[in-house]
Amino acid sequence: MPSKEFLKGRGAQKNTSNRFLQHVYEMREDFLEFCRLEGEEAESNKTKYIPIFPKTIVNKVDSPDVGMGYSMNPYQGCEHGCIYCYARNTHEYWGYSAGLDFERRILVKESAPELLETKIKHKKWKAQTIVLSGNTDCYQPAEQRFEITRKCLEVFLKYRHPVGIITKNALVLRDLDILKELNKHQLVGVNISVTSLSEKTRRKLEPRTASIQKRLKTIQVLSENNIPVNAMLAPMIPGINSHELLPLAKAVADHGALSFGLTVVRLNGAIGQIFSDWIKKAMPDRAEKVLHQIQDCHGGTLNDSRFGTRTKGEGKIAEQIHEMAHLAKKRYFKGKTFPRLNMELHNQYKDGQMRLF
Repeated sequence: MPSKEFLKGRGAQKNTSNRFLQHVYEMREDFLEFCRLEGEEAESNKTKYIPIFPKTIVNKVDSPDVGMGYSMNPYQGCEHGCIYCYARNTHEYWGYSAGLDFERRILVKESAPELLETKIKHKKWKAQTIVLSGNTDCYQPAEQRFEITRKCLEVFLKYRHPVGIITKNALVLRDLDILKELNKHQLVGVNISVTSLSEKTRRKLEPRTASIQKRLKTIQVLSENNIPVNAMLAPMIPGINSHELLPLAKAVADHGALSFGLTVVRLNGAIGQIFSDWIKKAMPDRAEKVLHQIQDCHGGTLNDSRFGTRTKGEGKIAEQIHEMAHLAKKRYFKGKTFPRLNMELHNQYKDGQMRLF
């Protein structure tokens, strides 16, 4: 049974120290006891939206492990609260914690559509797929309120520019009208993250995400509209969801996905501490076993930052995961391919309308 201390509705169960800050903020036991006796909350669990004003929005991705050249993130921080999320560490650059702050302090870039338009209209820019959500989910709950992602998709359509999307939220179907228009010109591909077929597991790992059934339905609806879908069965966590790889692959294939990708979980930076604290509270009966199996995939440590191996893992457990993935592709995805996006149209539309000469 989960610990009584478990904070429902959030992934992380505490705020870790920010490695870039000189001072450490801690809540003392006597203060917590005082709040309890007074019937007061020690801190608010509500999400705060904080506007920020970046100078640029499109980021070049240099990592050889990620599989994208450029990305953009309308939001920093993510209310989905996925406990394993590698993006947590980036919240420290903004002066926040990678723990609860990452889920409760969402930085909002309302100028993103204008910044994107400036970028792709630049005379030196040549069309390359820009991925929405290389870091944090562009369809997280904040999108219902701000609609920044939708406005960015309108920019991509206006300038006939290729765009990729990564999400685990069914909210992407709200923008089906724009996605269908983009797809007429082969300008969009969608990646839907599906990490488990068990709602119990999903609620623990990813507390504020769409249900598994909604995600599978999202894949189905997109596929029925001929919008190409790749399923991200990631991360695979030994002892939690790695045994589901084959049924997961079958499920996404049955619902229309053309391909799938995966990674083996890695707990770099502050995530190792956050995940370890979480699993001892959420799954105390198997905590040590899971942590040891993750270590077995990364040379005896939770933190692996080596290019080429950090997302694949190594050792027997990682090898078994990749062998199952190979089998799944042969069994469920034979003859299917995820199409290349169209890079040829954008240059004709840089001024907002097709050039005649």
